[in-house]
Amino acid sequence: MTHASTAGAHMEAELRSQPETWATAAGLREEQSLLPASGERIAVVGCGTSWFMAQAYAALRERAGHGVTDAFAASEAPVLDRGYDAIVAITRSGTTTEVLELLDALRSSGSSARTVGIVGDPETPLVDLVDTAIRLPFADEQSVVQTRFATTALALVRASLGEDLSPAIDQAAAAIEEELDDELIAAEQYSFLGAGWTIGLAHEAALKMREASQSWTESYPAKEYRHGPIAIAAPGRVTWMLGEAPTGLADDLRVTGARFEDRPIDGMADLVRAQRVALARARRAGLDPDSPRNLTRSVILPS
Repeated sequence: MTHASTAGAHMEAELRSQPETWATAAGLREEQSLLPASGERIAVVGCGTSWFMAQAYAALRERAGHGVTDAFAASEAPVLDRGYDAIVAITRSGTTTEVLELLDALRSSGSSARTVGIVGDPETPLVDLVDTAIRLPFADEQSVVQTRFATTALALVRASLGEDLSPAIDQAAAAIEEELDDELIAAEQYSFLGAGWTIGLAHEAALKMREASQSWTESYPAKEYRHGPIAIAAPGRVTWMLGEAPTGLADDLRVTGARFEDRPIDGMADLVRAQRVALARARRAGLDPDSPRNLTRSVILPS
């Protein structure tokens, strides 16, 4: 078993580097110009973490008035007959089977949609399957559990939409240095909630907890939480809101005895806090999130 002090060493270094990689991505104006233009009808696809970042991008792009933007898991993306102007694929490894199969199907079908890949490892098959590759090698990772590639890709697209990431970067830097509350680390269960673009971040926070520490986690759109899932809220459990909470939710949770974690900070910065809790829980349990159970860096399916 990996010693607790060294378990997840790659994950820790990578999550701590996020303020720097976000700032780098925010400055990549040429790469940002390669993304679909305002007014284009687009789909964004990915698997796992990348799918959740696709959800956040889609919500942000539509909210900013740049046109129809749908997000799909690559394995279930109905993009061949939807008349999209462009398809954006997000993948850290560039080798994920479902993403490559979708891109190959688009090319074989003669689709007129332009394909754009956002990739961490540029020396991969994805680069040859897309019309335009946006390479983020400075955000690639060694840990199996993703942190900085996903958020850096999201930082890139947020900057392309005209957002100022300075507050998020400063808040993330502070989140990395703050002392974690032991009550957060020791909780029995976590429900992550989001609204709008942070719904994808809530799903991602829950995934990090599962992958890194094998924890019981769930995730929902915030206003859906009271439609059933709040039944599991109880003392010793955490309901964690990323983004602005719906009116009255704090009061509803107070009577359950569950801890309501609700920081008034950018959702990406709050995701960094969740990543740190996941790492701390993994170490406490004697787990190594750099090599988590049943997982590999990229899912490559048999042909």
